[in-house]
Amino acid sequence: MSRRALAFGGAIVLAIAIGWVLFVALPRWYRPTPAATATAPQAPRVEPPQAAAARKITATLYFVSDDGFSLVPAQREVAYAEDVAEQARAIIEAQLMPSPPLVSAIPGGTRLRQVFVTGHGDAFVDLSPEVSTNHPGGSLEETLTVYAIVDVLTVNLPAITHVQILVDGKEVDTLAGHVDLRHPLAKSLEWVVHDTH
Repeated sequence: MSRRALAFGGAIVLAIAIGWVLFVALPRWYRPTPAATATAPQAPRVEPPQAAAARKITATLYFVSDDGFSLVPAQREVAYAEDVAEQARAIIEAQLMPSPPLVSAIPGGTRLRQVFVTGHGDAFVDLSPEVSTNHPGGSLEETLTVYAIVDVLTVNLPAITHVQILVDGKEVDTLAGHVDLRHPLAKSLEWVVHDTH
């Protein structure tokens, strides 16, 4: 009787064990893991480096007024540079670009050769010979040319307090015989019209 009970008990235990293996253990072993069934997580998509919009600053440039007797300010977007000399270069290059219908105070064909800035706040702007050879002459016209260059740097860049204009890498007395360029010049807004209305 005890053998039968023992055998019967063993059969029940065996049946439970087989049932557990068939219905619990085997499905777990052979069921794909959630990681396998789920779509593998995508790595972050790396876009090809795109040219980020270049940082800009708003600079005040100067052009000849309608009556030809003064300079008028105009706002333009200019490439940003960390270095003062590089920022000065970007501003002068913007000043030299045609900007119709506004009239440039600087003779056509003038190119920027180089800009140097000293630790004392003096900027040396080296322009191509056209600034002199293409100049129409006249004391007022020469004054407007000189102060368009001087003011565009001293107004936009507080680190620059004086500007000396060079021509083709050399110091010059004047551009067209009137304005003394032998020394760096300070900002002068005397020639700038602030209210154009």
